[in-house]
Amino acid sequence: MKLAPGCYDCLHRLIHQAAELATDDASLRQRAINEAMKILDGEFSYSQLSLVIVTKIHKVVREVTHNPDPYRVMKEREMMLAGELCSELSSWAKQRNPHDDELHACIQLAAAANALDFFKDLGSIRDDIIKPVSFTIDNSDQFEAKLKNAGKVLYLADNAGELYFDLPLVKWIKQFAEVTYVVKPSAVQNDLTLEDVKRSGLEAEFGRVTSTGVASPGIVFSLASAQFKREFESADLIVAKGMGHYEALSELPSEGRFFYCLKAKCHPVSDSLGVSINSYVAMLQ
Repeated sequence: MKLAPGCYDCLHRLIHQAAELATDDASLRQRAINEAMKILDGEFSYSQLSLVIVTKIHKVVREVTHNPDPYRVMKEREMMLAGELCSELSSWAKQRNPHDDELHACIQLAAAANALDFFKDLGSIRDDIIKPVSFTIDNSDQFEAKLKNAGKVLYLADNAGELYFDLPLVKWIKQFAEVTYVVKPSAVQNDLTLEDVKRSGLEAEFGRVTSTGVASPGIVFSLASAQFKREFESADLIVAKGMGHYEALSELPSEGRFFYCLKAKCHPVSDSLGVSINSYVAMLQ
């Protein structure tokens, strides 16, 4: 999906957040903000993808401040919270919805963690994650039918803390297909990276883990690695967590192999999906 009128203010807010997290040096911070604003004002267009601009913004903030991972502390806190909540919610999942099958419970659990939001405090995030998930769009049954004929599935990870909530769904899918868990090669926002997976101690449980080859939210295909592009093209199904992946993949032709699992946390995305703000979606497209 392309940029919408409300996106400018969000990107402006992102610039200030990234710069503030990157350095305590006021002059360096202001320089990073100034350079990032040049990118935003020079490239903002309703024919442009937000992911392209965001990737450039984060790159310049990292370079100006000499901080390779401005969101590291935030990610560590989110991962600690998510790790604590996941075991608790896993045992609750069936109790909340006793009539749901195991797959639906796993998808609900994975979606719950997409409430992680770097614009919110941890208390608000905790409250959001523990709320019952009810999907406004729910194509879980269609996804299951497709899965039983799939040989290869790519699972595109989103926020770092979500890996704990993704693991039960990844393990469930492995009953039917080879699963590759896809993360970012290096730090960008609070997205999950290869290093984060290793630090979590869950790398072996996920099995095959690879990266997009580019430090961008979602996927900027023009910058992604050749290996990732081959994996993407050969996958029978692609599980896409979060709004960034929806923004990228919704620009591609609908092939019936993209399964979006997300919380629509902004109006441009919710409007594109045709749902209310803060709705949960499990949509096959």
